[in-house]
Amino acid sequence: MIQNKPGNVNEYIAQFPLETQAVLNEIRAIIRKAAPKATEIISYGMPAYKMNHVLVYFAAYKKHIGFYPTGKGIEAFKEEFGDFKWSKGAVQFPLDKPLPRKLITRIVTYKISIDQEYKTVKK
Repeated sequence: MIQNKPGNVNEYIAQFPLETQAVLNEIRAIIRKAAPKATEIISYGMPAYKMNHVLVYFAAYKKHIGFYPTGKGIEAFKEEFGDFKWSKGAVQFPLDKPLPRKLITRIVTYKISIDQEYKTVKK
């Protein structure tokens, strides 16, 4: 993982080897396309995308990208993770395999719907 606390997502990504940077930029683009109105922030030392609440986080590790759609995001899609390692709040995407673009997009879209429902209920 990173050694310096980044001030923004560009700084976060720049700390990794070029091959890892390419994957980080790809997941960033997938998330931004799925959630164009989300604000890009650093939270818990990693990139996060927020509307009313944080939708998803991601982080780079030596052999994988950790994708953190929180418990609700994992629960809703756990049957679709196949061979990916996952836990109650995260799923690991190996650096040596293509990112599951459609799955990531669907998870982000789902998290936006939950975020919108919460906003409606809160009013």
